[in-house]
Amino acid sequence: MQGLVQEKIWDPVTRLWHWVLVLSVGVGWSFGKFLSFDNIQWHFYLGYLTLGLMMFRYLWGCIGPAPVRFSALLPTPASLLSYLRKVGQRKPSGTAGHNPLGSLSVILMLLAISAQAMTGMFLESDDFFESGPLAGYVSEATRAQLTWWHHLNADFILILVVLHVGAIFFYLLWKNENLIKPMISGWKWVRRDSDESS
Repeated sequence: MQGLVQEKIWDPVTRLWHWVLVLSVGVGWSFGKFLSFDNIQWHFYLGYLTLGLMMFRYLWGCIGPAPVRFSALLPTPASLLSYLRKVGQRKPSGTAGHNPLGSLSVILMLLAISAQAMTGMFLESDDFFESGPLAGYVSEATRAQLTWWHHLNADFILILVVLHVGAIFFYLLWKNENLIKPMISGWKWVRRDSDESS
């Protein structure tokens, strides 16, 4: 690709974390949406796994490789506006790591998934006689409020996932930029010429 070079961007730990999170959130969301006596316990187990994955990601964002650090995730307003002006161009953006728009998406997903896992710790299911490990430490009214937020946030996460997958296909089909392969191999086409912000 003209003006692009292949670089190792995503480390093995980040890639493994990403795909385990995809499975954990995807299967956990499905179990939550279609709760039954057969899967409610698995819904809780996957919630614990997701919470552990999120705690690791916050730590990894402080001590991990440069592309996954939180300092690399926070775009400046200028870089975001510059990127938005060029996002419709039919050529790969070639950004190392996440582009500014993708960074905002990642931050939003991290916060939404964290909130989902944390509210799940306080839930109590009268229908299936199961409860989160912290449900007994809050009032019934608080449990009801957190349950409401948990259900609402589940739909919000679904919207974020649909937008995320839609963006991946937009980059693949319109900009000729494969964002899936780098998250498997770690190697990404990166722009290193004077037009790096495109």
